[in-house]
Amino acid sequence: MKENEVLVKVEHLSKKFCKDLKTSLWYGVKDLYSNVLGNTQPRNLRPKEFWAVKDINFELRRGECLGLIGHNGAGKSTLLKILNGLINPDEGKVTIKGRVGALIELGAGFNPILSGRENIYNNGAILGFTRKEIDTKVAAIIDFAELREFIDMPVQNYSSGMKVRLGFAVAAQLEPDVLLIDEVLAVGDLGFVLKCFKTIDTILPNTAIVFVSHSMPMVSRICSQIILLENGTTQFQGKEVGKAIDLYYNRFIQNETNVVFTDGSIILEDIRILNVVKNNSEIPQLAWGNDFEIYLKFKLNEVKNNIIFIIVIYDKEQREVAYIKYNEEQLTYNEFNKCIEFKVKHYRLELSKGVYSVDVSVNKLETKEPYLRVKGALNFQILNNYDIYPPFLLSSEFIDLTNENDKRYNL
Repeated sequence: MKENEVLVKVEHLSKKFCKDLKTSLWYGVKDLYSNVLGNTQPRNLRPKEFWAVKDINFELRRGECLGLIGHNGAGKSTLLKILNGLINPDEGKVTIKGRVGALIELGAGFNPILSGRENIYNNGAILGFTRKEIDTKVAAIIDFAELREFIDMPVQNYSSGMKVRLGFAVAAQLEPDVLLIDEVLAVGDLGFVLKCFKTIDTILPNTAIVFVSHSMPMVSRICSQIILLENGTTQFQGKEVGKAIDLYYNRFIQNETNVVFTDGSIILEDIRILNVVKNNSEIPQLAWGNDFEIYLKFKLNEVKNNIIFIIVIYDKEQREVAYIKYNEEQLTYNEFNKCIEFKVKHYRLELSKGVYSVDVSVNKLETKEPYLRVKGALNFQILNNYDIYPPFLLSSEFIDLTNENDKRYNL
């Protein structure tokens, strides 16, 4: 086994599909006839055809994990099916060395009328293992899948989670040279997902992994390089996983506010960040560690007493990461403009690099009953050279206790 050996090489890979079945069949007949005549030159798109993937290139070595990200229909699953040999490309070349294990679709590769145990032997045989070799691993596979009680039951009676358990157990415990994973881990429960990642960490030094997911924490967790696909083409490719994730999230940012509740008495007229970095970005940008200042202006169609203003910050996965404590002091109401305006300031914001959103609500002080709720009232981006996925990058100091002298290292 060679270290840094190239196990997957993709060169100018393209695949097209037709949107209409009848037209697709007609094109297939014409292509078959053309091939018989020896005409194998690449063809341009014909009516109703589109490129599912177009001109994809990459190399993947042993010990590397490539993340494929993009919205639904970007071409991720098509590319994985080409790598697994399920469909043939129209253009380009794929070279794979060694055994290939795949978790591409839920239940794919399983014969539903056979038991889990029989499917283990079938999948092992497809990977090139002898029955004797599978015998030595079957107990570990069953234990990993936690299906010993159901292993002799037909797979067609398994739940989706059980199929994922068995599929990953077979793929991981048989230790293929190349492992293809397409979103199926999202079906498993948290405990099993954590077990899967621990196993991936164990086998990765001897394996090349292609990992497709819409879960950016999972991608950030295991991927050493990344490709962002958009309409079948590469929009970003490289080892800067955090940068690709930011680009992925930027696509879903909405510039308009989204009022999810209002009784009409209060309107959010203006919200903006005051101390943004001066550039031409589509969304406000702040440097890590800067003060966070938001300006807000509300129009009051009806004068309200004892109201509170709540501001919540959400991360890229729309998890609540910060709640800005409201000030219960009375704000001044401008009778001429019928408005309230103020700014909120938080010193040294230590959110990690990435895109965040802000929700705003105006509630009754006593009952917390809402007058107004605005989802995604503001989006902003934190800039930093350090790429991590956790939402906080804390400024700290390390204190060396090894020597008598107290040495401090400012990070």
